[in-house]
Amino acid sequence: MDEELEKDLSVQETELNAEESENGSENEEELSIEEQLKENLAKEKDKFLRLFAEFENFKKRTSKERIDLFKTAGQDVIVSMLPILDDFDRALKELSKSEDNELFKGVELISNKFSETLKNKGLAEMEIGQGDTFDAEIHDAVTQIPAPDKKLKGKIIDVIEKGFKLGDKIIRHPKVVVGN
Repeated sequence: MDEELEKDLSVQETELNAEESENGSENEEELSIEEQLKENLAKEKDKFLRLFAEFENFKKRTSKERIDLFKTAGQDVIVSMLPILDDFDRALKELSKSEDNELFKGVELISNKFSETLKNKGLAEMEIGQGDTFDAEIHDAVTQIPAPDKKLKGKIIDVIEKGFKLGDKIIRHPKVVVGN
């Protein structure tokens, strides 16, 4: 009987050792599976953060583009109106020479109303005068003439056509004559 008990005990010990070794390998597998899941989770978090950041950049970019579009939405229409504004200026200059004050006042009222409407839409005249420094980024030089004074070399002598801005954007560069 003692022999049988010893055999049973040895068999049970063997089975326990076998189970422990299996459990040990399962724990190693569980750890490796757990580590894999942690790595996968970290990768998915990284993907999510990158996607979220990209979406935020997209939202900012589209909202900025939309604001810019609203600012310059009527640019084509306003650019096509600029020659009419120039014609009003020329008409007022010629009518000021005539003796018909009523006609001058009528045309001046219409011109002012037209100018104010364009200003309300964001149009602003560029302030350029004789003696200002010529800047190729802003001005469009039509011609160069000998400067009547040494101080006017490289400076604007005459403005042929006014320049205009719509918001911060130049929609028509002023045409100028530069002293040489």
